[in-house]
Parts: sequence; structure tokens; C-alpha cells
Amino acid sequence: MREQTPIFLHYTKAELDRNFDQRGWIADAEAIIARHIERSRRTRETLTFVSNLHYGDQPDEVLDYFPAERVDAPIQVFVHGGAWKNFTKNDYSFPADGFVPAGISTVILNFSKLPQVRLPVMVDQVRRAVAWIYKNARQYGGDPERLYMSGHSSGAHLTANALLTDWPAFGCPPRIVKAAACVSGPYDLEPVMLSARSSYVRLDEAEMSALSANRHTDQIQCPVVVAYAEGDTDEFRRQSREFANALERSGRLAALRCVAGVNHFELMEQFAHPESELVRCILAQMEEPVA
Repeated sequence: MREQTPIFLHYTKAELDRNFDQRGWIADAEAIIARHIERSRRTRETLTFVSNLHYGDQPDEVLDYFPAERVDAPIQVFVHGGAWKNFTKNDYSFPADGFVPAGISTVILNFSKLPQVRLPVMVDQVRRAVAWIYKNARQYGGDPERLYMSGHSSGAHLTANALLTDWPAFGCPPRIVKAAACVSGPYDLEPVMLSARSSYVRLDEAEMSALSANRHTDQIQCPVVVAYAEGDTDEFRRQSREFANALERSGRLAALRCVAGVNHFELMEQFAHPESELVRCILAQMEEPVA
């Protein structure tokens, strides 16, 4: 009977485990992910970019910068997913295909992974990377005063936490990120820590609370688009809606989008296409006057 007892909302332990296993929900997940990697290879072959710029001292602390043709272009910083433990920037170059043709310089971040480092370290890496971009963008043709972020899956979690940053502590003005898009991410880590993912995420209670962005939306200083896939797991859909509700209460919700007809990994593919629903939503957000 214990296995059938809910441990979070209506979820049993087995149901939580299933909800945090996106690959288990999608029969062709591996084939879709292989497409991501191949598309990224083609992106690096066809677009001009500056590779492996160091934002820190560790080997993983590098980024790729795909410049737009125009000078002083706005900058979109993309944070990849992978359950905090999979993939690198080279597997997710293809968002540049969605933004560079629209005149937007695109930065693909790299960072360490679990369990080699702990999650607070990963969050700090993303924050330091964004601060580095702000300070160095002009030498690569970007406009640091028009800096935006987006992230997918666990990358959406990292993006949301970057929005909580005290930027003056990193030597930057208070509001360096002008707007962000968080796509199919987990924003409340309590159910994560009750699931099988706790075997490698490993946070104490204070860390779990601090890194649950949905609890701290009053600290977010920019408008946020929240998007998720119709085919996301029940819990990822719920978390997206709850995060959007929290942002709305804090006056920071730009839009909530449920993208029909796609699953978790197919939604990621929309980043490659300027005409896709997801990228059109992000581009519309970037066209708003900068506060």
C-alpha cells in the first residue's frame, strides 16, 4: 500500500519518478535528441561563430558566440537542458539558426554537469557567464543593453534562477537581463527531491528552497515568457502553469504558451526555426521597448 500512497500532491513515488523521466514518455526520444545533435553540427558548419570563449577558469566554463551581421545587435543567451547531467553546448548550437537570421546575436552556454559539481555551482556558472557576456559583448558586436535569455528543460530552471541574481554583486547594473523565456522547465524542486532524481541532485532543504524559482518571483526584474509542450509530462505542465501564476502575481508574466502537437523534445526543435510559434513569441518579446 505504501507504494500507492501519494507523497506530493496526488503523485505516488512511482508517478513522480515517471513524471521526471521525459524520455520514458516519448517512444522516439532518442531519435529526436540525435536530430538535435546533428542539427547543431550543421549549425556550426554553416554559421560564423567564435568558439570556446572562457567566462571562468574551469574547462567547462566556456561559451560560443554566434554574431548577427548588424553592429550592436541584441543578444539572446541560450541555456541547454539535459536533466542537469547531460549534453554540452555543442549539442545545442541550433538555436542560433532561429535567432541569427533575425539579426540577433546568439550565445550558447556551456557549464559543468551533475554529479561532477553540485547544482548551486551550475547556477553560479550561468550567472557568471551572463555577467561576462554583459561586460564583453561590445567587442563581439553585441549590445549589452539588449541582453535576453532563454532555456529549455533543466536549462529553463537555470535560466529562471539566473533571473534571481543580484547583478551588482557580479559587477553589473541591477537589470542586465531585459526579458527571458523559460521553456518546459522545473521551477519547484520539492517534487524533484522526492523523485529518483534526488539520487544525483542532492540538495539540502535550504538549497532546495533557494533554487525553486517559483518561490522567489518577486525578485525577478524582467518580463518572462513561460512555454511548455502539450506533450510534456503532467508535472512539467503543472509546474509551467504554477510558475506562470507566480510570475503573474509578481507582475512579471509576459505570456504563457502551451504549444500544441509537440512533445518535450520536439518543442526544443522549434528554437531552430524563426517562423515557429516558440521563436515568434520570443522575438515579439524582444521587440518590446527596453525598460
